[in-house]
Amino acid sequence: MNKHITSLISQKFGKFASHKFPSWFQRIVNQSYVSLMGLDMSEFHSPATYKSLNELFTRRLRENRHYSLDGADFISPCDSLISECGDLDESYALQIKGMQYSTDELLGENFSDEEKKAVHNGQFINFYLSPKDYHRYHIPMNLKVLKAVHIPGKLYPVNMPSLKKRVNLFIENERVVIKCETLDKKVFYMVLVGALNVGVMQVSFEPRIKTNANAHSQSVYEYEELYLNKGDDFGCFEMGSTIVIISEENMFDLLVSGKKSVRYGQTIAKYLE
Repeated sequence: MNKHITSLISQKFGKFASHKFPSWFQRIVNQSYVSLMGLDMSEFHSPATYKSLNELFTRRLRENRHYSLDGADFISPCDSLISECGDLDESYALQIKGMQYSTDELLGENFSDEEKKAVHNGQFINFYLSPKDYHRYHIPMNLKVLKAVHIPGKLYPVNMPSLKKRVNLFIENERVVIKCETLDKKVFYMVLVGALNVGVMQVSFEPRIKTNANAHSQSVYEYEELYLNKGDDFGCFEMGSTIVIISEENMFDLLVSGKKSVRYGQTIAKYLE
């Protein structure tokens, strides 16, 4: 199967972004990107210290942010705009107002009907990370990872104009679906959705996942004792993209609404035990 044009474009841009130019030129590239995109670098090192544009994209915080350690506080995994959130209608969530997508299709063929039905009529949150946002993602609560599935796909842009015009955008794009279990056995999914330009999603606990590469079939990874803690850094997007969280019914009391910006570490929901 030939690679889609969006993947080819992203691979080309990825080579440019990962190239380490002479220091004088790299400083110009980095500072130009910071100025053009309006990056807030107050929590990070100087743009000149990053040896490639990709290092700047995937920059780490100089100091981790403070967040609630209360087990009932579910924190935002990233800096982003919440494009939509709310209750699922059976298995349907809003991509954007007036346009739905199926969570069954989003999760893909390597989850059973029973696994999919567990989150029917549950809740969803769509997080859009723009190119100016901090690109790393973190664990939103103490959890156990049960399964990760890499689903190859296209790499259409996931910005607001694209959300409004392309039906099933999240389902067409490449993604990594992570099945999570709370300490009292409730289930939710975190779905990392790829996007145009670079298109790489790093998953630190599963280095075998290689996105925007040459994979043509889905890959499934299952775990017995993989526990992660709230605030743990578990990877990053190389360029902006989207995270979708889908949970069981009555699992959270959402404290946020659509079209609102959130920051990693901010309490965005209360976990209902």
